Amino acid sequence: MHKPVYVLEERLLRRNLQLISEVAEKADVEIILAFKAFALWKTFPIFREYIKATTASSLYEARLAFEEFGTKAHTFSPAYTDYEIDHIARCSSHITFNSLSQYQRYGERVKDASPGISIGLRVNPQYSEVGTALYNPCAPGTRFGVTSDLLPARLPEDIEGFHCHCHCESGADVFERTLKHIEGHFSPWFRQLKWMNFGGGHLMTRNDYDIPRLIGMLQAFHSRYPWLKVILEPGSAFAWQTGFLKAHVVDVVEDHGISTAILNVSFTCHMPDCLEMPYQPEVRGAVALPMEAADHPKEGYVYRLGGNSCLAGDFMGAWQFDHPLKVGEEVIFEDMIHYTTVKTNMFNGITHPDLALLHEDGTLEMLREFEYEDYRMRMD
Repeated sequence: MHKPVYVLEERLLRRNLQLISEVAEKADVEIILAFKAFALWKTFPIFREYIKATTASSLYEARLAFEEFGTKAHTFSPAYTDYEIDHIARCSSHITFNSLSQYQRYGERVKDASPGISIGLRVNPQYSEVGTALYNPCAPGTRFGVTSDLLPARLPEDIEGFHCHCHCESGADVFERTLKHIEGHFSPWFRQLKWMNFGGGHLMTRNDYDIPRLIGMLQAFHSRYPWLKVILEPGSAFAWQTGFLKAHVVDVVEDHGISTAILNVSFTCHMPDCLEMPYQPEVRGAVALPMEAADHPKEGYVYRLGGNSCLAGDFMGAWQFDHPLKVGEEVIFEDMIHYTTVKTNMFNGITHPDLALLHEDGTLEMLREFEYEDYRMRMD
């Protein structure tokens, strides 16, 4: 039995990057990588073959863009702080403020720290089709963005762009409906701007995504507002279905007729979005069943899959296998690179999966192997 490992497949990553690059060229927009979904910096040489910039949401992400990707970041944060704002500005080509009060507090300061920086303002069109409240940035009471009724008729001269993020793994049809609300609320200010950032959540690498529809929308937007540079900053789209998490069965236990295969990985530590969203990931060689199916399995080999932390809810289910699971057997979770490698934690001191890159020639390069010292240093 080996340690668990996340495996990123270069062939699949390049497939996504090529598609994104073609969309950007045909639609005449800039598409940049959002670190909040993917930040494996040892793969940045591959990314730089296809894209020129990245987006950050914190000082450390901005530093990663500047120091490891090699370009200044497009940065947005819900709130900047006195002790970080100057450093963030020096690492950023664009900086977006979440509120007018933040702009008033730090606008002059960022220009002093980084002459030539482009300043933007996040706006809220009060419309989003994101179904999960945890991920809906436009839900009532949101802390994100300025509504149109709070904007002055004349923006400050140094505000050059609007940033609007309303999506989460959404299709082109959702963007089309949302765009009507964005224009309806904010087009009166477009003449005062140089750029428009439509944020992330545009899942253009998903198989059923309507690419021609997206390109057509963006081209039409250009025709209406030719002076505006358009930016998209998806995260999931870049790493969508580019790799897997390989785990192993450590034990099989049963209670009240429910069989649980306990693994050497943890949902709460290594696949947190599964519990937060929640969603049931695809398992190679197994059929996903309704969650309650584990409680009353009717046929076949049905298991919950359980993590190895002490959190009682560190499990999901159910999956049906074509054979009984045995200790030492591999269990592979598909599509486990985006919003996973950036969100893992070391709760309970659980052994962290290693990170690997499967090259196109079939060789496996270990990018990072985690040890006890990685856990101990977090407690220093």
